[in-house]
Amino acid sequence: MEVTLDAYQEALVQAAVRSGRLRNPEMPFSKEWLSGKNKNVAVLDSAEASFSRSEGRTISSYDGTRQLAEDVKRRGRTRLAARIA
Repeated sequence: MEVTLDAYQEALVQAAVRSGRLRNPEMPFSKEWLSGKNKNVAVLDSAEASFSRSEGRTISSYDGTRQLAEDVKRRGRTRLAARIA
């Protein structure tokens, strides 16, 4: 069976070859591996839509970046604690 890859999937394969995760670009790919694209695209589409609604944040300093990182860690810890409880 022959499968035609779109540009994104081809780039994904080439990146996997360059990184050494994939030794033979001719080997068969699982649909699950290639469909990872859909999840990433959906996340990026959501972020872009949020930004276009002015819901995004502009980070222009080291302190802003550090604060964003702290916010992300805090939200992650809260989610983890809710799963464990």
